[in-house]
Amino acid sequence: MSNNRSGLFIGGLMLGSAIGTLTGLLLAPRTGRETRQILKKSASALPELAEDISTSVQIQADRLSANARSNWDETLDRLRDAIAAGIDASQRESQVLKRQNTEQNSDPVTQHLDS
Repeated sequence: MSNNRSGLFIGGLMLGSAIGTLTGLLLAPRTGRETRQILKKSASALPELAEDISTSVQIQADRLSANARSNWDETLDRLRDAIAAGIDASQRESQVLKRQNTEQNSDPVTQHLDS
């Protein structure tokens, strides 16, 4: 979770910087020619900024995917252990019931009373 939040923070920081720069340029007391030149320079930097954001998003997605895969594997392991424990308990209980049933049927007093 913290990796995802840090990725969002970095992406938001980059986007906020770009918006802040653009707003500052548009509201700055410069001539139109100067502002256009600055905007051209900023526009030429946008592909690099977009690539940086894309790389950050990809890194965060990979981390999230690895975490999800790890959590899934841990859950499957716990589920397998729980199923194995349930099967063992069921088999032990079945053996106890068979033993009790055998003891009841082999007891001569119980057989005499049943007749």
